[in-house]
Amino acid sequence: MKDAPKLYMVRAGKDGEDENLALDNDVAVIDFPELPPIEVERGLEVLLNKMTEVLPNRTVRSQSVYAHQMWMFANTIQEDDFIVLPRKLTKQIAIGKVVGPYQFREVNSKPRHTRPVQWLPSEFPRTAFNQDLLYSFGSARTVCEITRNNAVVRVTAVLAGQLDPGPSPETVTNAIGPSPSEDQADVVPDIAQMAEDQIVARIQTRFSGHALTRLVDAVLVAEGWVTKVSPPGPDGGVDILAGRGALGLDGPRLCVQVKSQHNPAEVTVYRSLQGTMQTFGAEQGLLVCWGGYNRSVRRESKQGHFTVRLWDSSDLVTAIYRNYDRLPAEIQAELPLKQVWTLVPDEDGSG
Repeated sequence: MKDAPKLYMVRAGKDGEDENLALDNDVAVIDFPELPPIEVERGLEVLLNKMTEVLPNRTVRSQSVYAHQMWMFANTIQEDDFIVLPRKLTKQIAIGKVVGPYQFREVNSKPRHTRPVQWLPSEFPRTAFNQDLLYSFGSARTVCEITRNNAVVRVTAVLAGQLDPGPSPETVTNAIGPSPSEDQADVVPDIAQMAEDQIVARIQTRFSGHALTRLVDAVLVAEGWVTKVSPPGPDGGVDILAGRGALGLDGPRLCVQVKSQHNPAEVTVYRSLQGTMQTFGAEQGLLVCWGGYNRSVRRESKQGHFTVRLWDSSDLVTAIYRNYDRLPAEIQAELPLKQVWTLVPDEDGSG
């Protein structure tokens, strides 16, 4: 009898540099040029020895961690298992299903370690998942299995269009599931992303619906715009009109549409904003969608790069960071933040 599918996280570059390559070529990909093709049939011990050769300046522990991650990628992950790719570039979650064995092959004229993956056409906003799963997705590892709190069942529910049901009491744990080389304490979370997820959750609670427009307006005012906010209800395709100068009559003129929906926006929303810009004679547009955007929107938005900007929840948080000291006192009271500096750990957790 075939085992039930498992759930793995596979990153695509430390800074997300290979994310589009992976999604466009239907692969999970690891760019590790120092490591030659993995000979799965020769076993893990051979890979461990090879890792000491290609990473001679690393500690024994670090060499072992890298070797076990690559072994998991090439051998442990099985066909029909799920792959989660937490995107650095868009802050959305891409999910796919493994459809074949490990291959060392050229992708975009460069040899890479790959697994063929059938990626879903739509990505998911981080807000689709509860905080405990986001913690798991925030591991600093390149590859790890996610077993925490009934993760597979919950991701399957989200894939079916349902809300994340959350952990059941009997499955609640405090760590990500172990891989062959590590116990649970070895997994190093992405502290910055965890902090952002907490901030996003706070905004989602305190600034739902039209209140999100109020927050966006406060950010724009802090950045020097003179704004006019549409009242709650039908807005005629525009939530905020903004301009420069003492009365807001100077250019450029800006049309802002704010969508508090949790699912990614379709391309029709983007085109609607372009039409509204023409109606109001605005040279610039800002589309804020809390749930992010599907790939069609992002592809089409490249053509309007100099006229329209897209913000998702992460972009709005970045704008809040940038302007926090200039936000109204009531906004700061609802969203109390403090800047903290912390050391970024290495992938093996050594810091």
